[in-house]
Amino acid sequence: MTQILKTSALKDYILGIKNRDRIALARAITLIESNSPVHFEQAQELLKQVLPQTGKSIRVGISGVPGAGKSTLIEKLGLHLIRLGHRVAVLAIDPSSSKSGGSILGDKTRMEQLSRSENAFIRPSPSSGTLGGVARKTRETILLCEAAGFDIILVETMGVGQGEIEVRSMVDFFLLLQIARAGDELQGIKKGIMEMADAIVINKADGKNKNAAIAAKRELGLAIHYLAPSIPGWEIPVLTCSAISGEGIPEIWEKVVSFMELLKSNQLFEKRRIEQDKSWMHKLIKEHINSFIFKKDFLGAEVENLENKIINGKVTPTKAAQNILDLFRSKLKQT
Repeated sequence: MTQILKTSALKDYILGIKNRDRIALARAITLIESNSPVHFEQAQELLKQVLPQTGKSIRVGISGVPGAGKSTLIEKLGLHLIRLGHRVAVLAIDPSSSKSGGSILGDKTRMEQLSRSENAFIRPSPSSGTLGGVARKTRETILLCEAAGFDIILVETMGVGQGEIEVRSMVDFFLLLQIARAGDELQGIKKGIMEMADAIVINKADGKNKNAAIAAKRELGLAIHYLAPSIPGWEIPVLTCSAISGEGIPEIWEKVVSFMELLKSNQLFEKRRIEQDKSWMHKLIKEHINSFIFKKDFLGAEVENLENKIINGKVTPTKAAQNILDLFRSKLKQT
């Protein structure tokens, strides 16, 4: 997508989204994800037009160590939710190539059964190196999916550890997926990732692994007593499930529903959403300022010069950063 969209095409996107057209939704997301400056204003106009239809979904982030079975669990959970009458959007974040920026797993077929449902929408997106394994435009994509009538949004992340705080800042409920017999009990006990979780699920609790999963559940259950829950009155549950058989999947959703009811009864739902939007704005401001500073026709040459001085030991990184900030302020005064 390199051409400027005609006004009529943009209107078709907006109408298609409101009419729950999945093809129009996919094309709109492509517009949102575009890095072309010519598409920015169109993307913002699109978001403005659909904004009244957003904000009514339950947003769930799902993370976990590699090999924990996130995609399999999401497919089973999605099918369960559709049977309950929901419409489910899955935003699956794929790791990106550090050279091309492309999605390494972009061609991998996942969630085949779920993808065939008319009440499901699956969108793999490259992370493009973004912290937390979250695509840069994931927040905007969530809004578009809500406008298209999807009332459950599942965000699957790469599972990269401490960076998962990024997805925590854009969802209502954060689910941490673990497996037993792979050192994951210790991974789960790490305070940073545990503090973000609203529920912990030990997957692959089947066959010979079932007893190990039960033991891991017991260990993690003891560990979480030392941590404060994300909202008052909530006890972080530790559950077991089998994403293959579907055992334990309904119980996971029951916990999500219970959490949302508590969140709303405490008048914390709207407050949290507002704080997330404010945080989003602050993050975007920082990103744009950073991008602005490093432009070649602005301060890029000065940055490169100072980098060489750091390499040659002629200036400290702290002093170099201060010099750039001083130049930045000076440039702003000139404009």
